Amino acid sequence: MTTKCWDTRARNRAERLARAASFTAGRIVSSEHIVALLEAVIEPGDRVCIEGNNQKQADFLARSLVKTDPARVRELHLVQSVLALPEHIDLIERGQVSLIDFSFSGPQANRLARLVESGKITIGAIHTYLELFARYFVDLTPRVALIAAQAADRDGNLYTGPNTEDTPAIVEATAFKGGIVIAQVNEIVDKLPRVDIPADWVNFVIQAPTPHYIEPLFTRDPALITEIQVLMGMIAIKGLYAEYGITRLNHGIGFDTAAIELLLPTYAADLGLKGKICTHWALNPHPTLIPAIEAGFVESVHSFGSEVGMERYTAARPDIFFVGQDGSMRSNRAFCQAAGHYACDLFIGSTLQIDLQGNSSTATKGRIAGFGGAPNMGADARGRRHASPAWLRAGREGRGNIAMPRGQKLVVQIVETFREHMQPTFVERLDAWDLAATANMELPPVMIYGEDLTHIITEEGIANLLMCTTPQEREQAIRGVAGYTPVGMARDLRMVANLRDRGIIRRPEDLGIRKRDATRDLLAARSIKDLVHISGGLYDPPKQFRNW
Repeated sequence: MTTKCWDTRARNRAERLARAASFTAGRIVSSEHIVALLEAVIEPGDRVCIEGNNQKQADFLARSLVKTDPARVRELHLVQSVLALPEHIDLIERGQVSLIDFSFSGPQANRLARLVESGKITIGAIHTYLELFARYFVDLTPRVALIAAQAADRDGNLYTGPNTEDTPAIVEATAFKGGIVIAQVNEIVDKLPRVDIPADWVNFVIQAPTPHYIEPLFTRDPALITEIQVLMGMIAIKGLYAEYGITRLNHGIGFDTAAIELLLPTYAADLGLKGKICTHWALNPHPTLIPAIEAGFVESVHSFGSEVGMERYTAARPDIFFVGQDGSMRSNRAFCQAAGHYACDLFIGSTLQIDLQGNSSTATKGRIAGFGGAPNMGADARGRRHASPAWLRAGREGRGNIAMPRGQKLVVQIVETFREHMQPTFVERLDAWDLAATANMELPPVMIYGEDLTHIITEEGIANLLMCTTPQEREQAIRGVAGYTPVGMARDLRMVANLRDRGIIRRPEDLGIRKRDATRDLLAARSIKDLVHISGGLYDPPKQFRNW
């Protein structure tokens, strides 16, 4: 009887480490040896994760990977949250990557689309963050993980600081399944403020020549918020947050939601809503949330990641943020995604296209951006079992008097009827269908499915899709708030009037909102400088947001 070997992955890891031994002094590796190290530990066909989060990037390791010999480092399968850096796409163009599984491509969306159209790369799937993390522990476990941390000690323990983000999920999956973990750090110190990743989960540590890049992705300058966005924010607060008593929520990225945040200490306070809405958040530390925190609206914020310039502010507000004994905030994208999916009653975000069934997508012609966490935030959590008033009310509106009562999460798209360059947001057919055909994808890349969408807010008003009783009513409710787009102009006027009479569509005037009152004067802060002042000087905005 032949004895089966049960430790092939461990043996292979030992072989890789032996090949790298000549470049290392314990776990510490000089930056000049990084290319040789990568060529020693990466094998053809490896599944590789280059830590690319919404914000924190293992940029030095990405640049180094592009310098490797394509004859040795080839046929890679990239499995990472974000394709954010030019180097991520450079690897594909150099022919070193054969397959990618990711969540968001942001600034590389156009380059990625061209590569897909030319057949130079295959997409396994465009995941949500939580979905991709889950697959790390099932069938997409990285063989080599290239991660970023703020500091390491001489034993190899890592401190990730406020921007922990995806690091724990990546490292745990890799380290405990025979993989190699390589960390770039900003500095190597004798003693860390706290240990976020223990040394025995890490194989190599390199002090990068420059600090790792962090994108201020969630910063929105109040000076750029328009009066239309103020109007939509007022509609959201009075027509949705107040009516359902929304206390636990997540905001997507954008000026629309930034306007809502800046209206809380003014417009919402005037409505008597302090303590009644927006108390508990799953949210990055948006600078535009500062006035609401200082005004006492906010009780708690757990974050996916940090935000550049907010470090001192979050450290000074430990009652609000999750802050360690070292004094810095701790973020965790996997845990915060779970919180946003299961513990929040409302998600509100924006999109690029919405069709007549309410399906929405940010993947449009020539642009494969992905979705990030929106599909998890913007989906009814079927496994939820705890009740809240908002959740129960939405369930009654959406399901009627069914024998077995169930609640429903509120999922809202807040959009202007026309995007930049006068592209209509509302369309008969999503571009996602054409992208699926071009990329040979089995599913069109839909961000939020219409069956999960409960409300749409535009400058025209709010449509409560929960209250629609037929697909025809749902279509007309969408058309009814689509304004002067071709979709909106094709509405059935009589049916839309009926929907308005029943309160399914409500215009600003139906909510007691006068459009002339929707001015920037309502914003609690009208510039980045105002945010710095309201924070007591604790907020230190990135240079590109300073104009004083």
